[in-house]
Amino acid sequence: MALKQYQMYINGEWVDSDNGEKITVYNPSNEEAISQVPSASLKQVKEAIDDAYAAQKDWKRVPAATRGSYLVRIAALIRKNADYLARTLSEEEGKILSLAMTEVTFSADYIDYMAAQGRTYEGEVIQSDNANENIALLKQPIGVAAGILPWNFPFFLIARKFAPALVTGNTIVIKPSSDTPNIALEFAKLADQVGLPKGVLNFVTGPGSVVGSELSKNEKIGIISLTGSVDSGKRVMADASNHVAKVSLELGGKAPAIVCKDADIDLAVDSIINSRIDNNGELCNNCERVYVQEDIAEEFTKKLVAKMAATTIGDPIEHENIGMGPLINKAAVEKVDAMVQRAVKAGAKVECGGKRPEGKGYFYPATVVTNVKQSDEIVQEEIFGPVLPILTFKKLDQAIDMANDSKLGLTSSIFTENMDAAATAANELEDGETYINRFNFEAMQGFHAGWKESGLGGADGKHGLEEYVNTHVVYLQRHPEKAD
Repeated sequence: MALKQYQMYINGEWVDSDNGEKITVYNPSNEEAISQVPSASLKQVKEAIDDAYAAQKDWKRVPAATRGSYLVRIAALIRKNADYLARTLSEEEGKILSLAMTEVTFSADYIDYMAAQGRTYEGEVIQSDNANENIALLKQPIGVAAGILPWNFPFFLIARKFAPALVTGNTIVIKPSSDTPNIALEFAKLADQVGLPKGVLNFVTGPGSVVGSELSKNEKIGIISLTGSVDSGKRVMADASNHVAKVSLELGGKAPAIVCKDADIDLAVDSIINSRIDNNGELCNNCERVYVQEDIAEEFTKKLVAKMAATTIGDPIEHENIGMGPLINKAAVEKVDAMVQRAVKAGAKVECGGKRPEGKGYFYPATVVTNVKQSDEIVQEEIFGPVLPILTFKKLDQAIDMANDSKLGLTSSIFTENMDAAATAANELEDGETYINRFNFEAMQGFHAGWKESGLGGADGKHGLEEYVNTHVVYLQRHPEKAD
């Protein structure tokens, strides 16, 4: 079967790479090639930035409500094409179809939500020390935004970056992951249909060493929004420091789940499993380690292992009613398996899973390991796969100390029927988000932000929107005597 051929979207035009180079995209379920996309030259990246820079001068003068109306039309097209988009997403990333559809429809809702902010985001008027003076704090666009995307939620993260950027008057250049560029370019096709001015929204495909590096270094970029690894975030910060660009970084996570002796065990088991196998375990919000109180450890572990072991895996295009698809690529599955094997050598006990299945595809089973120590790699380092280490604790303060014993601080959760325990955890856990008696997934009107090495800035809600604006203070001195 012939490979799909895609083009980049730059300054309102569809273009191939000017050097003829292409990137081949593979289906992680069967390891077969499915498409080719251009590998942009450095010259093309710079041209896309220049085009966005030129377009922003007029775009910022378009009323915010009008800017939002373009977003509403894009959201409507997404809903109209949801089935095709979900299958495209599932094919190149390995996401199960139900979750792919959720990602697509949630993205449309998110875009509508941000479009509505065109009439609601606001500045301030504050009191002056001087007579006949007004002090106004105006919210104005930064300029050109760069959106650097990961592969694990490649459709939603377009929405999360482009929608607040555009509605506040910025233009944007987006770099999709080379593992999942198809869905981004399908998004570009829909955006092209609504008549956005040229240069306002651009998609440039290619390796991070070319595209991502230039987006981070180019002095015409005012804000760089990256979702990715801690190492990638540090490189972007270093590059951006040369021209003091703003950075908004969502990086890794090592989410702890604390299960207290008074918890609803079944609720905790289901929530933690959903938070671990969601997106095949490849999600920074995912529960990555469990601390269960000794009093209920045996019962909890038995129930958790049974349900994890029952999680089915397969090609999500061929099998709709499965729990997980494959990991994204060979390197990912090898990394996860190597972490499990090193844990076993260090004394861990595999309660279920722990071994790659034979055959094509980058599959890894839902895995639970016990008899691990707080200092072990599998407890300290992000796994980014469907593997759960379980540890025990005696008192809540011990659990909180172990949960905070991490260089990462994105999300956490606690399961308890004790209000005091829940409130204590909410105040003491060192994470951007804490979920109480529920699975780990944020709301679009909230604020998704990491502490420590999990990131800077944040996304979603009114606070996420403000990542894309500067505050301009205006001092207006009045002369009433001249008003007549």
